[in-house]
Amino acid sequence: MKRFILAAATLSAVIAAQAQIYQWQDENNKTVISDRPPPGTVRPQRKIEAAAPPATASGKTLADREMEFRKRQKESREAAEKADQEARESTKRRQNCDSARNTLRALENGERVVLRDSKGEAFYPDDKQRAEQIARRREEIKNDCR
Repeated sequence: MKRFILAAATLSAVIAAQAQIYQWQDENNKTVISDRPPPGTVRPQRKIEAAAPPATASGKTLADREMEFRKRQKESREAAEKADQEARESTKRRQNCDSARNTLRALENGERVVLRDSKGEAFYPDDKQRAEQIARRREEIKNDCR
C-alpha cells in the first residue's frame, strides 16, 4: 500500500513538472490561458513553463508527516479534554462558593438553620456551633471564591 501511494505521488509530481501552460490573445483581443496550444493562427504566442510542485522543505516522508499529524491530533484532543475538566472544576467551585455564601448569609442574619450531624440527624446549632459554622463557611468562601 505504501509503495502504491509513493508511486502515485511520484507519478503526479512528474506529470505536474511536465505540464505546459500557454497564453495568447484571440481574435477579440481577449487573453486566453490554457494547458493546450492555441488553435490555428493567433497573435503572439507565449509558452509558460509551470514550476514543479515545491518539495517539502524538510524532506520528510509521508510516514513522518502522518506521524506528526496524528501527534497534533492527540495533543489537540488532550488540550480539549483538559479544558473541559477545568470548566467542570470551575463550575463546581462556583456552585460551592454560592452555597457557602448563602449559608453564611443565613447564619449571620440569625435565621434558624438546620444542620446535620455525622449520623445524618437534623439539629439546630447553638451559639457556639453557629460561630464555628460561620468560621467554616468564611474559610470555604476564601478557598472556593477566587
